[in-house]
Amino acid sequence: QLQLVESGGGLVQPGGSLRLSCTASGFSLDDYAIGWFRQGPGKEREGVSCIARSGHTSTYVDSVKGRFTISRDNAKNTIYLQMNSLEPEDTAVYYCAASFVVCGALPPLYDFWGQGTQVTVSS
Repeated sequence: QLQLVESGGGLVQPGGSLRLSCTASGFSLDDYAIGWFRQGPGKEREGVSCIARSGHTSTYVDSVKGRFTISRDNAKNTIYLQMNSLEPEDTAVYYCAASFVVCGALPPLYDFWGQGTQVTVSS
């Protein structure tokens, strides 16, 4: 019953843009801090961005600052990750996750995870 579903991934050329969506069912995302994580080939899962429950604070890993924007639409129970100026290094499976507490970069802080959506940046 409690589920997060990501969508919006795909193949894009360097410099292109994608918008990822994360929609919750069975609970309200506005009660949680929501993070986006990614895991590239042969790499550890890393935190990309997170938005606080209040929606007033967001954080980004240094490598995506100025290129990615996280936002929430409470009416749609959905979190977005707008990704611009994509680079091959952004290629990864992207996951959204919900935390009962606060934003953080460590996966164990998060209680619910989506299935992931593949983002491939290649010419």
